[in-house]
Amino acid sequence: MRADRLVAVLLLLQQREQVTASEVARELEVSERTARRDLEALSGAGVPVYAMPGRGGGWRLLGGARTDLSGLTAGEARALFLVAGPASTATPSVKAALRKLRRALPEPFREQAEAAATSIVVDPRQWGSSQPESPSPRFLDELQEAVIRGVQLRLGYVDLKGSQTQRTVHPLGIVAKRPAWYLVANTEAGRRTFRIDRVSSVELTGDAVDRPEGFDLAEIWREIADEVDRRRTPLEAQALCAAGGLGLLRRVFGRRLDVGGSTPDGRIEIVIRGRDEHTLAGELAWLTDWLDVTGPQAVRDHLAAIGAALVARYS
Repeated sequence: MRADRLVAVLLLLQQREQVTASEVARELEVSERTARRDLEALSGAGVPVYAMPGRGGGWRLLGGARTDLSGLTAGEARALFLVAGPASTATPSVKAALRKLRRALPEPFREQAEAAATSIVVDPRQWGSSQPESPSPRFLDELQEAVIRGVQLRLGYVDLKGSQTQRTVHPLGIVAKRPAWYLVANTEAGRRTFRIDRVSSVELTGDAVDRPEGFDLAEIWREIADEVDRRRTPLEAQALCAAGGLGLLRRVFGRRLDVGGSTPDGRIEIVIRGRDEHTLAGELAWLTDWLDVTGPQAVRDHLAAIGAALVARYS
């Protein structure tokens, strides 16, 4: 749910004793289905919004039209910001809406509400091949609570080799990246990332988190994801790209593409990362209208072999 729509829905509920999904849809210029989903999302997140069924029914804010945003509890305020989504990746209009909502909250709730807005980053790109969605991990709620409250954790964790460890960590944020969830935290050994489905136990210590000044979860996660991508795709192929093909390459390779300068003939120097010579050659083979791969030679050899096999089969 967009934060600007969230604020608009709440203001409508404040101004009127009762609204219907169709009225919300007209006011916000969205479909009735979207309006109903937004109202249900607010209610499901713990905001005091409830439906009145039957003829003449609709949606109401608990306490009636006189209830305002300053009447929210701490948990409800945090729920609002969680529904609104991560402020660090929001558009300027959504950030403005979040600021308005923050100013409307009572002072004791503002810090935790802002922490809720920045506690989660959603990264829609998958690592590796497509995998089915997995259920939310067991300790997700407890970890998010620790991030929002800013308290340290005693964390039980099972690593890739199956070894069980116990450690105290400073939780900084949670990332949803299909199909897994990750906890970003500071430890005695520096910043670490933990897969939440490998967490075996969680205990909130009550001690305050040492949060780095200016910490931006979205920016930190980009750095972490880039480093992981580079480890997964260590091979670099150099190529010259026709200017008209650069947009296509950006869509196909994303962060695996690095763009350099232009050559005298108007082409663009690029570097594309891949897992190995054979796999990368297969990814590049259909791009011959736009690319001239200049190295390494092993990738060029694989491309030549692919071309020869195609000619032999289809000529």
